[in-house]
Amino acid sequence: MIVRNPKELGHLVRDHRSKRGLTQAELAAQVGASRKWIIDLEAGKRTTDLSLVLRTLNVLGVELDARTRLARAGKVNAIDIDAIVDEARRKRP
Repeated sequence: MIVRNPKELGHLVRDHRSKRGLTQAELAAQVGASRKWIIDLEAGKRTTDLSLVLRTLNVLGVELDARTRLARAGKVNAIDIDAIVDEARRKRP
């Protein structure tokens, strides 16, 4: 699934939560967030905390795969986020 906006991310989270048989409260406890925060995320609220979003995806077993679309060919190239993070860590003073 390609996620283009917060609402689509919310649908993704809700679908995976439901497939795993978790309530919003159970997911919230596993993530370390409030049930209200899970409700807001699933509703597509834009003011969510990125670290909690990533933790939520991890708890649900959802991998984040960032890709770049090539405008001319309509092809998709994968971006190695791990390599980018490793490079940034090496450059830290």
